[in-house]
Amino acid sequence: MAQLPFKPKQVTKRILSPLQDRAFDVILNRFGLGDDAERKTLEAIGEKYGITRERVRQIENAALASIRKADSYKSEQATFDELKKIINELGAVVEEEELLNAISKEKSTQNHVHFYLVLGDDFKKEREDEHFLSRWIVDDATATEVHKALKRLYGTLSDDELIPESELIDRFLVELKEVADYYRNEEIARRWLKLSKAMSSNPLGEWGKADSQNVKTRGIKDYAYLVMRKHGSPMHFREVAKAIEETFGKKTHVATCHNELIKDLRFVLVGRGQYALAEWGYKPGVVRDVIRDILKKEGPLSKEDVVEKVLKERFLKKNTILVNLQNPKYFKKNKQGLYTAA
Repeated sequence: MAQLPFKPKQVTKRILSPLQDRAFDVILNRFGLGDDAERKTLEAIGEKYGITRERVRQIENAALASIRKADSYKSEQATFDELKKIINELGAVVEEEELLNAISKEKSTQNHVHFYLVLGDDFKKEREDEHFLSRWIVDDATATEVHKALKRLYGTLSDDELIPESELIDRFLVELKEVADYYRNEEIARRWLKLSKAMSSNPLGEWGKADSQNVKTRGIKDYAYLVMRKHGSPMHFREVAKAIEETFGKKTHVATCHNELIKDLRFVLVGRGQYALAEWGYKPGVVRDVIRDILKKEGPLSKEDVVEKVLKERFLKKNTILVNLQNPKYFKKNKQGLYTAA
């Protein structure tokens, strides 16, 4: 948490001192500088004074211009210098909510700091766009390089790729070619990652493309994918439902979980109620399909070899495999006693 070397309420009181009553009240309410720390809309303030929202905006803009010309504002330059120093230490370009939370968790203090950001000449706000969240900048050159590096980093990700945060930070630091050395650390890199709208993390802290279903979890099937991926091996659907509740605190009915797994191509039924992830190399299909694929890939095999290879892909009883293997419609023996696909 960044430490403010000044008392915001006292600074604000001095800065607002030149304003007339209505202008003072408009600024106080627009920026939430009062005791209730509530930022009021143009409409709400307009209703109070019986004027239009546009007139309120005019009063606000005129009041800010008046403040910037006043000696009381100029005498607070040390305050703005300290705030600029804090933002530089945080990375020179910081997402707005991240910045305010880094300075204080108290809403009132955040509102006062936001007011200074709007007032100060050293602070540049870039609004949210298709690539990035709303952010404050005190160094244009650094901000430009960070924006470019984030876009390059996004370009290295495949659509459904998931990466541990530490690995993504390492990749990001490689992409940051032109930033000063004192910015090249994990804490600032992590803060810069939060600027991106195109990349995000899932509930397990793994990063990927923000629109991927592996990141933007929308329901039981997505939570199931994450817990199975974390588990690393096939799970019974009852285990999956329990793991979802324990990991994410999401109440999950066993039957609902089973139904979701059946319908989603990311999951493969590999035994009675046992599911694996397709990305692990498991393929969908009934037992005879698995046997046929193995024989086509491996060529003729003995009964024992068929059983061994099928058991690597399915959780089955040996007899279930043997019964399927004896079906002459799908399989036959050659002269060497080895099985082939019919």
